[in-house]
Amino acid sequence: MKLIVGLGNPGDEYKKTRHNIGFMVLDALTACYRIDKEKKQCKALLGQGNIEGQKIMIAKPQTYMNNSGEAVLEILNYYKNAFDDFIIIHDDLDMDCGRIRFKRGGGSGGHNGLKSITKMLNSDDYSRLKIGIGRPPKPMKTEDYVLGTFSKEEREYIPDIINAALNGLKMWCSKDIDDVMNEYNGVNIEFKK
Repeated sequence: MKLIVGLGNPGDEYKKTRHNIGFMVLDALTACYRIDKEKKQCKALLGQGNIEGQKIMIAKPQTYMNNSGEAVLEILNYYKNAFDDFIIIHDDLDMDCGRIRFKRGGGSGGHNGLKSITKMLNSDDYSRLKIGIGRPPKPMKTEDYVLGTFSKEEREYIPDIINAALNGLKMWCSKDIDDVMNEYNGVNIEFKK
């Protein structure tokens, strides 16, 4: 079984924010592959299903972004040795909106959700799906930007970005992360200005 964790903040006030793109991808994945109804367990909403014949579990930590590692650690401890691999889906300020990138290991890039996961697991050796949200315009604060909603122009392309992410995750379910990186790390949704 593989575990797919989407990062975000629980609550309706955060639902459409940039920081919740991980939750948005999981919502689309749930609809596309008819993942079973989410249940609250291990400080997360969990669901199970199949993608390309691979049994998967999805998880939305309910700890708020800065404590995402608590939920991830609890899931991994509760389902000991159940997972062949896991991937974290998160927003990335250092990539333009419209870009996605798969990666194995590395630093947090200042992302508090990743910092929490790395701290709780005592390791940064896990797969990630980074979804670009771009940098805030000056003088906007970073926290206001990530907790803000996508612009009207960006919202038009969110379905295409999520679709590219879903295709990459589908491949990740049956292939090695290196194969997925080779196939999807050049994906860039072109915005019409």
